Amino acid sequence: MNVFDVSTYLQRIGCDGETGVNIETLRKLQKRHLMAIPYSSVTYELRDAINVVEIDDDAVFETSIAEGRGGACYHLNRLFHRLLRELGYDVTLIAGSTTEGRETFGTDIEHMFNLVTLDGGEWLVDVGYPGPACLEPLPVSAEVQTQYGSQFRLVERESGYALQRRGAVTRWSVVYTFTTKPRQYRDWKELEDNFRELVGDPERTDTQEILCGRATENGQVFLRQRRYLVVSNGREQVRTITDDDEHRRLTAGILSGDLG
Repeated sequence: MNVFDVSTYLQRIGCDGETGVNIETLRKLQKRHLMAIPYSSVTYELRDAINVVEIDDDAVFETSIAEGRGGACYHLNRLFHRLLRELGYDVTLIAGSTTEGRETFGTDIEHMFNLVTLDGGEWLVDVGYPGPACLEPLPVSAEVQTQYGSQFRLVERESGYALQRRGAVTRWSVVYTFTTKPRQYRDWKELEDNFRELVGDPERTDTQEILCGRATENGQVFLRQRRYLVVSNGREQVRTITDDDEHRRLTAGILSGDLG
């Protein structure tokens, strides 16, 4: 088994030797990570995927990073947090929640990602969100930011922030809500408990969702069950995949990185 190793990690995401602690390197690390390592709901068996709090970093590193098979936010952003910390970044684990997550799991502490303090500013850094989102670090500021044709803004709320995105021809919509409160892994215990209850309910039939995604040079591609979404330079194309062979091909392409 590969134990967690910075050099192996950097090499796997195409950033061999990129050990600088600066915004240029941080941008490269996030973008290359998103292109090299997929979001994947099918990498881990459900009996393993429901573990959120107590995770063997070395085992996850072997599967998600060394083998390049990806995982969920609490696999990918957890390991990326450790990578950044070992490189010398001032990085904090934070929590967010999507509308779907609140409806499914009933908790505001759902999505796991990172906040980096650098050069006097704060940056959202996320390598594990399964939908159109930032490909590079996003500054925590009131200004609208543009990345690869998509616009992003942070709207302050009483309970924190709402990260919003607008595509080239779409309206503003909420990606997720969050606070910058520092978190510990144990804070996700309620999510884990609710997840265990959900997958253990014999009446539920929607626990085996296929959800995978990967970044491209100028956008992202995602497959949620039969819905295939391509974002390119901020423009979105979505279609429903009805052919089983095409569905298997698209799934395999996202997971392997062969998107041709």
